[in-house]
Amino acid sequence: MSLDRCHNFHDFRRLAQRRLPGPIFHYIDGAAEDETTYRRNTEAFETCDLVPSVLRGVENVDLSVTVMGHKLALPVYCSPTALQRLFHHDGERAVAAAAAKYGTMFGVSSLGTVSLEELRKAYATPQIYQFYLHKDPGLNRAMLARAKDAGVDIMMLTVDSITGGNRERDLRTGFTIPFRLTAAGMLQFALKPRWGINYVTHERFKLPQLDKHVDMSGSALSISRYFTDMLDPSMNWDHAADMVRQWNGQFALKGVMSAADAKRAADIGCTGVVVSNHGGRQLDGSRASFDQLAEIVDAAGDRLDVLMDGGVQRGTHVLKALSLGAKAVGVGRYYLYPLAAAGQAGVERALGLMQTELLRDMKLMGCTAIGQLSCDNLRFR
Repeated sequence: MSLDRCHNFHDFRRLAQRRLPGPIFHYIDGAAEDETTYRRNTEAFETCDLVPSVLRGVENVDLSVTVMGHKLALPVYCSPTALQRLFHHDGERAVAAAAAKYGTMFGVSSLGTVSLEELRKAYATPQIYQFYLHKDPGLNRAMLARAKDAGVDIMMLTVDSITGGNRERDLRTGFTIPFRLTAAGMLQFALKPRWGINYVTHERFKLPQLDKHVDMSGSALSISRYFTDMLDPSMNWDHAADMVRQWNGQFALKGVMSAADAKRAADIGCTGVVVSNHGGRQLDGSRASFDQLAEIVDAAGDRLDVLMDGGVQRGTHVLKALSLGAKAVGVGRYYLYPLAAAGQAGVERALGLMQTELLRDMKLMGCTAIGQLSCDNLRFR
């Protein structure tokens, strides 16, 4: 299958599976334990139906939204995700370039593979930094100051990852950074020599946000070990409030799943929250993000911009979330599969297809601006 024959999420997923070694594909594709929440994230969108209006005159549709002080041309943004240069050698560079082309924002993870500074200098589109709170307070202060100096627009503290999720697919393949694979995992790499050649002929893999603090030259740094050994499980509201004061700018909590926590986020000075269960990769059996969205929007009122991610595969999914009051919708796997398949060209095609779907679906809904969407457009089964 070639890139021009990819027309949706599932096509990109199949192409990525063909091109990536098994352990890396399953790192993207997998989730925690029985992966119930992972599946439920997408299934939740099917619990309600869109109710279109007709005869509204929809020659011109405006997809722009304003999110945490930044105007975006598209109500969909590229959520921060880790280890992107494992999937394609351009990694975050490709994602940032595609996001900039479509006038939307993108995120960089603490486990990102391209530096905040390089991306900020290269692309003017709004940049998010996904921050993990570490046990070392000095490390936290240094990383926060570095992000401020780099010109990051939105600080996003991840609050659902104080320890690693039980990602059993990674346990089966032995997925670690650097690689310490099981025999089955090594066989999967041998079956995809093109990926290996590409990996060794480009710049050395690194984690530039952590490279002064994490030694990757010796024993393997597994993703589960990073969460277990380096992150601070004592993180509480006082830590978050202190970070909000230090940052003194647009600040969101990522991983909020209750109305009470959304209200508390507003109380400590946050300007946004992301309704998210980490793509089903942390607590299996937790609620789907879409199922929690309405009550969190209601609790936030006009005190917070509420974003949402998890399970988004279609333009209609985005419209349903926007109808419930989300200001914008984040995607992860939706752009990671095309990144793995074709780099920047793949991410651009994915965002282009999403834009086309949204324009078409808005016309079919009888809406010319995102602000015209409301819960009146939905009927829950």
